[in-house]
Formats: sequence, C-alpha cells, structure tokens
Amino acid sequence: MNTMSLFGDNERKQKEQEMLRDGRLPPGQSLTLKWPVLHYGSVPHFDPARWNFRLWGLVENPVQLTWDEFNKLPRVKDTSDFHCVTRWSRFDNHWEGVAFKEIIKLVKPKPQASHVLVHAEQGFTANIPLADLDRDDVLLATHHDGEPLTPDHGYPLRLIVPHLYAWKSVKWMRGLEFLDHDAPGFWEQNGYHMYGDPFKEQRFDTD
Repeated sequence: MNTMSLFGDNERKQKEQEMLRDGRLPPGQSLTLKWPVLHYGSVPHFDPARWNFRLWGLVENPVQLTWDEFNKLPRVKDTSDFHCVTRWSRFDNHWEGVAFKEIIKLVKPKPQASHVLVHAEQGFTANIPLADLDRDDVLLATHHDGEPLTPDHGYPLRLIVPHLYAWKSVKWMRGLEFLDHDAPGFWEQNGYHMYGDPFKEQRFDTD
C-alpha cells in the first residue's frame, strides 16, 4: 500500500468535509489539492514587446496598454476559491494582479454599459455582467500562490472571477469590450450556461 497516497487522500477528504460544512463547496463538486490544466486549443506564445491589452466599447476612455504599461497599474493580492465546471474545486488560491475596480476607474464605463465580453488569445471570448466584475475579489491576475502564472494556466494574464465557474476566469486575456447587452462567448455558444453560478449548478444552458 502506498502510505503517502493514502495520507494525501485522507487529507483531501478531511478538507473537503471542512469546506462542505463551511458552505464553500458547491453541490456536485469535489475538492482537489492539485491544480488541473484544462483549456481549448494550444498554449499561445507570449511576446512582451508585441503584447497589448485593449479596453473599449461603452467607455469614456478607451485604452490600449502595453505589457509595461499594464504592469504599472496598482497591484493587489487576494485569496479566493476556484470552481471548475468539470466538477472540481480548489480552495484558498493566492492571487496577485490588478483589481478590476482599477480597470473601471481607468476606462469609466458609460451608464448604459451592463455587460463585458472578455477577449483572449485565439479568438476566445466569455460574457460576464459588469456588476459581477465590479467586486473586490475580481482581478486580472499575473501570479498564483506567489509565483508567476505558468503558460498552461494563462500567463501572462488571467481574469479571476471566484464566484462563477472557472471558464469565466479567462486565460490569456487580451481585451475587455463593454456592452449594453449580454452576448454569448465561446463556451456559451457551445452549450454552457450564460451566467455560470456554481452554487446553482449552472453548468449548461439546460440548467
């Protein structure tokens, strides 16, 4: 018997029960102590000299930032949970990056702006209500657990929206488009739920 494996599984089950008692484990989810890698398509190459981050749409101040300019924005650290639609959850992730509230201050969304379409590498998109982004724990992350994000996990920039399923926490972000309506992103066009609340099990458009 692999005693190390048994110890690890017992630790995981104990922590899972703790999260369940605390109301932090959504229904249908299991706790993982690892951080699985899941994404559609290949991992894009990052060239800091050519990378830019575009903010446009229904805003008073459209902006396009270079990588150096983005890294001059005020930075924050936050700890939050992470729930994948494939039924695993990872708890107490330590993130570092730029708070979404800084983006709001920078671009000044117009009153009619109600939703944001997140744009990423390779044409990937995801839709999120603006009110769900204007929260203290939502950030544009560059680091996880004290280290820069790895390419598999979205380096150089990943959106973190802890209260929604993790497909909304878009990897390899390249822009934010502010809209006056909801518009389905990549996975939403392919059968996923338009909103994605893990505690309501909003995985698919039939949920």
